[in-house]
Amino acid sequence: MRFTADLHIHSYLSRACSRSLRPETLQRWAQLKGLTVLGTGDFTHPVWRAELREKLEDAEPGLFRLRKDLTRLSDLEVPDSCRAPVRFLLQAEISCIYRRGGKTRKVHNLVYVPSFKAADALAKRLGKIGNLKADGRPILGLDSQDLFAMVLECSEEAHLVPAHAWTPHFSVFGSQSGFDALEECFGDLAPRIFAIETGLSSDPPMNWRVSALDRLTLLSNSDAHSPEKLGREANLFDAELSYGALFSAVRSGRGKSFLGTLEFFPEEGKYHADGHAPCQTRLQPEETRAANGLCPRCGKPVTVGVLHRVAALADRADGVRPAGSAGFQCLVPLKEILGEARGVGSGSVRVDRDYHALLERFGSELHILRERPLRDVAAAGHPLAAVALGRMRKGEIEVAAGYDGEYGTVSLLREEDRKPSAAQPSFL
Repeated sequence: MRFTADLHIHSYLSRACSRSLRPETLQRWAQLKGLTVLGTGDFTHPVWRAELREKLEDAEPGLFRLRKDLTRLSDLEVPDSCRAPVRFLLQAEISCIYRRGGKTRKVHNLVYVPSFKAADALAKRLGKIGNLKADGRPILGLDSQDLFAMVLECSEEAHLVPAHAWTPHFSVFGSQSGFDALEECFGDLAPRIFAIETGLSSDPPMNWRVSALDRLTLLSNSDAHSPEKLGREANLFDAELSYGALFSAVRSGRGKSFLGTLEFFPEEGKYHADGHAPCQTRLQPEETRAANGLCPRCGKPVTVGVLHRVAALADRADGVRPAGSAGFQCLVPLKEILGEARGVGSGSVRVDRDYHALLERFGSELHILRERPLRDVAAAGHPLAAVALGRMRKGEIEVAAGYDGEYGTVSLLREEDRKPSAAQPSFL
């Protein structure tokens, strides 16, 4: 079956995350977004693991569903147009901070296990190293290679995937504290890494520039810190619905089971370009090099972004696509599109009302973004949003790139689109 999976999220027990990140709310928002499989986030936290154990029940092998009584209550807030099964997969993110090669390394890794038994076993090992109650994403003085060894020991079906692999401060290839190769980080276990998460600030074409990544499957996930952020990046499958089949598809990468990813436009990610946020300075790699890595305004070091870091490790020109690589599609969240069309912020009450009305009429957000005929959106009272959707699907955007922790801004509409004399789009 075809389905969409978001395999990296968090719970209310992670720092800087919404208190509404609970199984019932995740069940609702997964349907609104159009997701079938959702990572649980944070299974190493004992309170969250206990809540998951209480509220989830076995579904297909290695997958779980919300208890039927809780599903009935949660689904009362889901329009019929969005109703669909939701499955959960046990997932956690571990922040490893340690010394290697004379440098402090800060690497975030995603861990997946097929059962609560395996989750318990890994949590028991990790609990001897650090305080798992302090944060849903625990910070441990643990080498990534040692973490991977523990993961493999807790279950033959457990997996580790480097998280948001290019983010400057906390990733395997990060400019501030990462490595230049997987082998440097994971040693003799590196061949057992079969995927990386590319993060919001990079897309497949950027990763294709590094030939050492050709053997890996490129995953994209939301890293959601609130329910509304679910599915902002995700993965497309055509496979049996089970833990084993899902990871078999990821491992194969280029077969018919893993269909590719749904992406941010990478420029919208908050670490795409170089820069220094306190001075509102955004730089391209060549500008950073010309300034010797210093902010032209204050002279302090800039944060070297993902675009620059990819170029530093690249051994291919931009535009080369490895044979057999999976596809991808870049999207803009529907609320951002509606906000731009209305000329208001994406968090406004009016946009929220428009958003839920469209979902009730047409189905999930991902369906509207990817498949709904533009004339239907226009006929529902949103002609400017339809124009913006059409441009998004063609990649016709203007972007002020994100940098140093500041998200980029995407523009899909032009001033002439708002004039009464504007030509009618061809789909009307």
